[in-house]
Amino acid sequence: MNTPVLSTNALTKRYGRHTALAEATLDIPAGRIVGLVGPNGAGKSTLLALAAGLIRPTSGRIEVLGRTPAADAAQLADVGFVAQDTPVYAGLTVGDHLKLGEHLNPTWDAAFADGRVRQLGLDLGRKAGRLSGGQKAQLALTIAAAKRPKLLIFDEPVAALDPLARRAFLQNLMEFVAELDVSVILSSHLIGDVERVCDHLVVLAESRVQVAGDIDDLTAAHHRLVGPRGTLDALPDGVQVIAADHTDRQTTLIVHNTTGRPFEHPGADTIGLEDMVLTYLHRAEGLTAPTLEETRA
Repeated sequence: MNTPVLSTNALTKRYGRHTALAEATLDIPAGRIVGLVGPNGAGKSTLLALAAGLIRPTSGRIEVLGRTPAADAAQLADVGFVAQDTPVYAGLTVGDHLKLGEHLNPTWDAAFADGRVRQLGLDLGRKAGRLSGGQKAQLALTIAAAKRPKLLIFDEPVAALDPLARRAFLQNLMEFVAELDVSVILSSHLIGDVERVCDHLVVLAESRVQVAGDIDDLTAAHHRLVGPRGTLDALPDGVQVIAADHTDRQTTLIVHNTTGRPFEHPGADTIGLEDMVLTYLHRAEGLTAPTLEETRA
């Protein structure tokens, strides 16, 4: 059985009285591209910083690739991390970045890094501070991937990029996954990007995990039920109501079928990824579930 790339149990991180992440329990299988989704302040960056070993938990357990994050040099070499704004050193040239990467990483793949830079058309003598946002993102991605890690972690890597640069970055990311046989955790608030490249989902809101699992399984297990008011009060065991909206005559429910069996109910329709995510975010904030018109706006 493959070791999960990320496993947590009741993982909690507090800063003074502020709880950034609360009681997070996850088991993410190897070989996935994981979309970590949630609003600003949900705890996404905190979870990723914990996974990268940049900070320590207040309580609970976290293992990355079966070990404590940043336990030693070997564990660090197995994880590539790109923080927000795809940080590079403005005063160093592209070539300097590759030399630094080779110096710091014992598993550095120089041929891969050099080939990627040539493919991207980056000038080795050009300082990183003079690169475009998309080029900086590609350089950061190249450096992280050239470590030949088992896990790549990205914290909002495309948030500041224009649509063309964002698409190019995500396309290259998918190519790396196929070429390097690497797992990925990608934090984003752009559900369309997650739907394009990810096959596993973690939804964070109000510092807590709202739902997690393979995307195909999750979308197949969530349904919208519509019926006359009073007719949807009794649901089978294992079918959880995520959101409910009532009018004088009609009830609309969003439900999660956790039984593992097909859900058969008159008027039941599966919902898309965006509808599902927005429903959990609305629930976490204590808001009414979004209508069809709102989710498609």
